[in-house]
Amino acid sequence: MQARTLTFEGHGGDEIEGYLATPVDRGQSGSVVVLHHMPGYDEATKEITRRFAAKGYNALCPNLHYRDAPGASPDDAAAASRANGGVPDDRLVGDTEGALGVLRALESANGKVATIGYCSGGRQSFLAACRLVLDAAVVCYGALIVGEPPEGMPKTMQPVSHLSAQLSCPVLGLFGAEDKFPTPAQVAELEQILAAEQKKFEFVTYENAGHAFFSVDRPSYRYEAANSGWQKIWEFFDRHLAE
Repeated sequence: MQARTLTFEGHGGDEIEGYLATPVDRGQSGSVVVLHHMPGYDEATKEITRRFAAKGYNALCPNLHYRDAPGASPDDAAAASRANGGVPDDRLVGDTEGALGVLRALESANGKVATIGYCSGGRQSFLAACRLVLDAAVVCYGALIVGEPPEGMPKTMQPVSHLSAQLSCPVLGLFGAEDKFPTPAQVAELEQILAAEQKKFEFVTYENAGHAFFSVDRPSYRYEAANSGWQKIWEFFDRHLAE
């Protein structure tokens, strides 16, 4: 695989930064927009982006905090984004649409596209699947798809479950039983909403795992849950992004 930083046109015609990773000599394949967690466009998320390319998918992670602090460290950019109220939903959708355009234009793309997101990115992956036409979406412990935001959360982090009727694709949700954002009760509530809308979805909740159980560089990492979750992701994308 090969990876590089690039700029592309996001929401409103703004030039934003992104991290693109693509397989080499693998023929045409599906593409994934990787939506980073609230801590930002960091090395851990870039490693995940490269992992998709190593598995045979084109992957692009847009820097959703780029406008808030161009050139700043992930921590500083995330802090600036929080201070500005978080990533507005319309901007997120526009930036994701721009990323999809980059991926669809690749010679190695087969035309099928998905999103995956972690934490706030999980919510944004769900939002993008409701506002854009996708082939698949993965939600990794997506907070505040349902439920009111607690005090201190960015003002943009409002529930988006009311958009479920517009969901354009199958959704895979991966959650921890010990998570508080979202809680198991909130996951169950979202299941009920999607079932009532007759949407295609698969939710998996892991025992002994809380928020950010995929994060290998944090104490929240849970080896068994993360490995099982990755296997679920590969199987899901193999079904929905293959030619």
